[in-house]
Amino acid sequence: MKFALFSLLMHVPNAVTGETLTVQQKFQNILDQAILAEELGFDAYGVGERHGAPFLSSSPPVILTAIAARTSRIRLLTTVTVLSVLDPVRVAEDYATLDHLSKGRLELIIGKGNDPRHYPLFGITEEEQWDSLTERYELLKRLWTEEGVNWQGRYRPALEGVTTYPRPFQQQIPVWHGSASSTRSTELAAQFGEPLFSSNTFHPQAKYKALIDHYRERLAYYGHDASRAIIGAGAGSLYLANTTEEAIRRYRPYYDAFHATSAAQFNQSPFTSLEDNMANGPVLIGSPDQVIEKILNYQKAFGNQVLSISVDGLTEAEQREQVERFATEVAPILRREVPSTVWGSLPPHADVGVHA
Repeated sequence: MKFALFSLLMHVPNAVTGETLTVQQKFQNILDQAILAEELGFDAYGVGERHGAPFLSSSPPVILTAIAARTSRIRLLTTVTVLSVLDPVRVAEDYATLDHLSKGRLELIIGKGNDPRHYPLFGITEEEQWDSLTERYELLKRLWTEEGVNWQGRYRPALEGVTTYPRPFQQQIPVWHGSASSTRSTELAAQFGEPLFSSNTFHPQAKYKALIDHYRERLAYYGHDASRAIIGAGAGSLYLANTTEEAIRRYRPYYDAFHATSAAQFNQSPFTSLEDNMANGPVLIGSPDQVIEKILNYQKAFGNQVLSISVDGLTEAEQREQVERFATEVAPILRREVPSTVWGSLPPHADVGVHA
């Protein structure tokens, strides 16, 4: 199994200490976190995209470019790029530039996002999100693979003979499809035969497994080899301690604070408590052995080769503690137990993609 650390740059007072970092301190925190992830052997670092408080992640390509300048090996992910509201020409240009500046370490995870506030900001309705995502992605693919593109659609002005610059550094920038709530995302991924990344954050395992199963079924329908499907999966929050009781005691204030936010309430998680989520949901709270057992249980259901985790909201000291414990006490066992065909050990170069 391979591992990604990611952040949405959630900028809130710490639930235990009450401390609030300045915006500048939070950005530096993320740079430090990405550097630490590389030092500890994580395979990728991801930055999500949100357009409103309490998140500072409205410009992932800018943040990832800063990370690229301070790292040399770790892959750079977008978790996710909200392509349903973005201009594909701008996306093609920005991320091709980042692809060069990172020397081919970029991989996009695209999706429609799960924060309805961005639709009025960018001039589409929530009802249009899936059609918008499909149209914009089809154009983005053409812009990255063709020159002199002629195109006409619904969500941006027509193009005539357009070639975007720079061209990507990689022969093909790898694209994953973020999946959280609808078969529309799994259908789009299957149509193009591209990897799926399940959010696996707010709901019971069965909901996400049904979407992954649908993806595999549709891969076969479109003529792709479903046995070679590439799956990534997120997880609920991470908190490791020597015992379950200690982990619950230390993490409960964070859990309660997060689930009181409007962002959490929008996702309508069915879990009634932290203990309910631990028993029936995706949170990774407990001893290293317990967390390993849970990750393996989900991996058996999903067949994922990649796992992403986040330590958003914790104090900086706890962030380091959790990331270091995961890297030393959890990741080595999972790497041994779960083979992965993605992301080879050598630094990526121009012709290396998802299947390296």
